[in-house]
Amino acid sequence: MGNHDLDSSEQQGNLTPYTYYDFSSLPDCFQSWIEQNGNDLVTIFDLEGNIKFISKSVTQWLGFHVEEVVDSKAGEYIHIKDHHKIRSLLGQKPDQTHTTNILVKEKSGRYILMKTLISKKLNPADGKTYILTISQHISDQNMMEEQIMHAEKMTVAGQLAASVAHEIRNPLTSLKGFLQLLQAGIRKEEEYYKIMLEEIEKMESVTSELLFVSKPMTDERTSESLKDMLGDVITLMDTQAKMQSITIRTEIPEGIFIFCDRSQIKQVFINIIKNAIEAMQEGGLLEIKVSRKDKRVHIDIVDEGPGIPEDVRQKITEPFFTTKKNGTGLGLMISSQILDKHNGFFEIHPNETIGTTFRLVLPAE
Repeated sequence: MGNHDLDSSEQQGNLTPYTYYDFSSLPDCFQSWIEQNGNDLVTIFDLEGNIKFISKSVTQWLGFHVEEVVDSKAGEYIHIKDHHKIRSLLGQKPDQTHTTNILVKEKSGRYILMKTLISKKLNPADGKTYILTISQHISDQNMMEEQIMHAEKMTVAGQLAASVAHEIRNPLTSLKGFLQLLQAGIRKEEEYYKIMLEEIEKMESVTSELLFVSKPMTDERTSESLKDMLGDVITLMDTQAKMQSITIRTEIPEGIFIFCDRSQIKQVFINIIKNAIEAMQEGGLLEIKVSRKDKRVHIDIVDEGPGIPEDVRQKITEPFFTTKKNGTGLGLMISSQILDKHNGFFEIHPNETIGTTFRLVLPAE
């Protein structure tokens, strides 16, 4: 923040010269007021972790005065468990702005959870790279929403575990059989090894996806391939589909990308596909079609279930509303919130003959 010499009209309160309100062009007294009363905690520190700047809101949020914090180490205020997380984020994609939750220490010694934007930037003035952060305190409401989302993820993971166990049991039976044949001295080692490796890779892919579902959601947005993400989800859901005599058929072109949080959008796909599978009690065909329409992507999930009555469609995103015996009533509400955060939405259309189409609409890269 530089000092600005004000002319006489500015000193009298005339803001005519400030036709464009760039923050740095405002009078110092205005800058000071904005910085003092802003809700964001802004920090700049060098690559050695020395804090070079912190906004005056540090007093409001953490109880420190600016002079106490400047030139001290950033690591003194960040919980030790988050040190590796920050280094990892900045190391993976240094030119990108990341969003993460970190625990930050107050003057009292207590830690509070703050949602933080973090990025590396080169300062052309001195040729050095600095780390910039903007943090906001996560309110009780935000924390409750995150806890609800995580609880729903764990519920889904638990419901999928039975079908995943079934999917793993079959390859294990095959592996056991091949090992017994090898033990008996059957001489087809190369052929058996190839099949055994394929079975192990199948188990690995299914368990990896189940573990992914159970992880807490992040807010890390990157360019993601829709074909890859939907392929991962189908790997996880295919067993449950087969158990209900459902065939999943896809039409997903290559080269369609969206800028999103992978964990959140995959959770939406899981929620919608899972609902479609559960609706198809008599089995049938479940189609997943992806198309690009101008600047948007349409992901159509077309089932052959009994359809959704109009009065139910009106309530379907309300919290705790469910027509399932063991449903939580949160899956579609959470999916709607995630899509909204990604500037997207979903539509529900009855099919001409039988079933329902869930259309997810998201901005295309």
